[in-house]
Amino acid sequence: MIELFRLVAYADELLDSAGFKDYCPNGLQVEGRAEVVRLVSGVTASAALLDAALDARADAILVHHGYFWRGEAPCVTGIKRSRLRLLLTNDMSLIAYHLPLDAHREFGNNAQLANRLGLQVEGVVEQGSAGGLLWYGRPAAALSAAEFATHLSKCLLHEPVLIGDPDQTVSRLAWCTGAAQGFIEEALALQVDAFVSGEISEQTVHFAREAGLAYFAAGHHATERYGVQGLGAHLAEKFAIEHRFIDIHSPV
Repeated sequence: MIELFRLVAYADELLDSAGFKDYCPNGLQVEGRAEVVRLVSGVTASAALLDAALDARADAILVHHGYFWRGEAPCVTGIKRSRLRLLLTNDMSLIAYHLPLDAHREFGNNAQLANRLGLQVEGVVEQGSAGGLLWYGRPAAALSAAEFATHLSKCLLHEPVLIGDPDQTVSRLAWCTGAAQGFIEEALALQVDAFVSGEISEQTVHFAREAGLAYFAAGHHATERYGVQGLGAHLAEKFAIEHRFIDIHSPV
């Protein structure tokens, strides 16, 4: 077992959570029991994940999408009340890392997605709004856009949306997991053939078409399943605790 605050302090330092200006608090969001023996990880702290973690007798839950987002209503009512009541009643902690988990060079979502897809990382954009979050590199072999879409589907178990010419060659690409379609101009500036993200917006379609850039919307949930798994496995090994990833399906 490991003391909760020692576990969180280690993860905070590992991910440099204090170095990010984020849309939500990173680290310990809800305090539960003082010691952690069983850690459950998942993408989003939905009620379904909380219920599954309770069934798994978890002491703490590690997620990418936690609570208390900027701009949301602060009142503890409705769904927010139900979720917090479940955590507090059962003395389970909630630990969440958003941008720090996207950006981490080993356990982050972008790094883990590259591993999952067999991508060779060439670099990370360090400046601007996409700084630390937009990665670029090459697939193991050049593929057509249609072939790369099939590769995404097989690796992520999610059918991507492809915008662009299916016959276009993808030999160099950029990627950022989740809702990163807004980085498409920064991706184009890298002189890549394609950009992979999780979501797609209406304006992204037209920009990709006009720029001649193959755009793959591979699923917000599907592209962000791997960071919490990597971090959870590392924490389990580091502190000799149990870890289990629970995947609550989301179609987007």
